[in-house]
Amino acid sequence: MLLKKYLTEFLGTHILAHVIFKTGNWLAIGSALAILVYLGGPISGGSFNPAVSIAMFFSKQIKMDYLIPTVVAQILGALSAKMLLKYMK
Repeated sequence: MLLKKYLTEFLGTHILAHVIFKTGNWLAIGSALAILVYLGGPISGGSFNPAVSIAMFFSKQIKMDYLIPTVVAQILGALSAKMLLKYMK
């Protein structure tokens, strides 16, 4: 079950970062984030951003044992989006 949560965070962050890197358009970014939170929120909480995950930890909504793998999945998702865009050019 936890793997599903981390995979959701990875893919959601990957898609969000891809939209940010590719378009830079605030409307596209906001729309992508809204859709991702709607779809991934029930599975993983839908933070898709390490800063949001850390804020959730400090507000005691998530625990440290969930925070670290989630942040790692999010960072890997963003890096994979950047690498994908590099090879698409």
